[in-house]
Amino acid sequence: MTDKDGNTATTDPQEFINYVNRETSKVLEMFSATGGDDILRQFTQSWTELATRSMEDPGVWIRAIADYQQAQFNLWRNLLSGSTSDNPVAEPPPGDRRFKAEEWSKNPVFDYIKQSYLLTSRMLTEMAENANLSPQQQQKLEFYTRQYVDALSPTNFAITNPEVLQQAMETKGASLVDGLKNLLNDIEKGRISMTDEAAFELGKNLATTEGAVVYQNDIFQLIHYKPLTEQTFERPTLIVPPSINKFYILDLQPDNSFVRYCLEQGQDVYLISWVNPSPEQRDLTWDHYVGEGILKAVEVTKAISQQEKINAVSWCVGGTLMASALAVMANRKDNSIASCTFLTTLIDFSNPGDLCVYIDEMQVKQLESKVNNEGILHGRELATSFNMLRSNDLIWSYVVNNYLKGQTPPPFDILYWNSDPTNLPAALYTFYINRMYLENKLVEPDALTICGEPIDLRRVKTPCYFLSTVEDHIAPWKGTFKALDLLGGTVEFVLGASGHVAGVINPAKKNRRNFWVKGEMGKGAEHWFETAERKDGSWWSHWSDWIRRRAGKKVDAPTDYGNDDYKVIEPAPGSFVRVRLD
Repeated sequence: MTDKDGNTATTDPQEFINYVNRETSKVLEMFSATGGDDILRQFTQSWTELATRSMEDPGVWIRAIADYQQAQFNLWRNLLSGSTSDNPVAEPPPGDRRFKAEEWSKNPVFDYIKQSYLLTSRMLTEMAENANLSPQQQQKLEFYTRQYVDALSPTNFAITNPEVLQQAMETKGASLVDGLKNLLNDIEKGRISMTDEAAFELGKNLATTEGAVVYQNDIFQLIHYKPLTEQTFERPTLIVPPSINKFYILDLQPDNSFVRYCLEQGQDVYLISWVNPSPEQRDLTWDHYVGEGILKAVEVTKAISQQEKINAVSWCVGGTLMASALAVMANRKDNSIASCTFLTTLIDFSNPGDLCVYIDEMQVKQLESKVNNEGILHGRELATSFNMLRSNDLIWSYVVNNYLKGQTPPPFDILYWNSDPTNLPAALYTFYINRMYLENKLVEPDALTICGEPIDLRRVKTPCYFLSTVEDHIAPWKGTFKALDLLGGTVEFVLGASGHVAGVINPAKKNRRNFWVKGEMGKGAEHWFETAERKDGSWWSHWSDWIRRRAGKKVDAPTDYGNDDYKVIEPAPGSFVRVRLD
């Protein structure tokens, strides 16, 4: 292996690390816009630790680099004989769309560049996978190695991407000029544009379901939606979205709005719209979000609907908050929640998925210090962390299309929502990251006190519906499955196809994907899946049948929003959701 200066490959681990660090300079500028400085620092640290450990057994390095050099020799031999594409020594893994253009295979030079890169990335990946570190260190090493090799892909650089060069020639350089304009605009915004943001406006073509804000405090607005049926079920439905995202992922456009679907099924729907907090709200705590947030929303919903019991639907962090609220209510003998639905929600954090690469004591302390200093965890930083988990799809593909090809991304409602992040108050964040992710205290009986109540999930007897998704990397389904052993009531578990967002926003009308139900309980997640029934279509219909049995009888639909105590403040979607971070 040789670098750009012609240095020969070495079997010395430290020399190899030095080579990696020299090559890092190629991507520093591009990485800086996506939080790359921290990623490169973590990568260098992880590989330095690996190199130090490998000194004890340099044979591992020698074998890996020898195999790499032999593969490179074979690649050069194929290049000289004109058979690189006929006898490839390296090919993209299934699902890798970066090299789909014909030029990557038909042009010998670019075919060589592609295969050489794939060989290098394969070597780095395999060495990381065979590092034999502790589980936390191992996952961290593999993650940052993947980020590094993804960043170094030849598709990410104009001079080594034949599609970019071809487009530049065809447009006489106009595509590169447009790309520079896109880059400058995104630098000003502080994030990568993933969609044509000018195509969307809240209340116009997103979050258009008719309703009104009937209550607000410093933490949330409560929206009451206009019924779409002449009669509704007597027990209303209160939706609790995650506090780290805006609620309108559940009310995008009429054909994929979960809120509208609930209304079409005859439900009387209320929804929490969380505040997008400023640094001045740094002291808002988990207790505030549970007590002055969820519990207050339950109180107002009951008062307006004149019902003693309601059904609750929660998603992601909103579900973790809802589980906390249910435990508080159980201690207070409050049976206001007739049923609770948890969408892709972690309650047991022993398996936090890909996010664990960001969660160790050192990284948490560093970020906690920054958050406490600034008063908030900035939504952009949070969004970048999530995007890095799928960097090829959510970062580098846009770098290539926006900046190298000068293209404007097409309108896409989910990606518009993804680009509209929410801050977290410092107090809430530090509690959440420490008590849940690091310490996993929510599952320990009486280990936490919330709103003055010792928390024991076993006291929660509320019937629950859990929807998890098989490809979820934020709340892995086997991790969410553990909640079934924590709660004291009956539980229905459903596993949907796709991931954390697309698996939830799966409209029944489109009848896409599939889901699994009726697996055997009590023997773990794997056994449940092996014994479950596969159903075609959306889980929405299955859930609608489940909640209908707990919604009470049909009554005349309400004709007004609010009541004498809770009057209309403004039309939906309200003002809290309109606060952007740009």
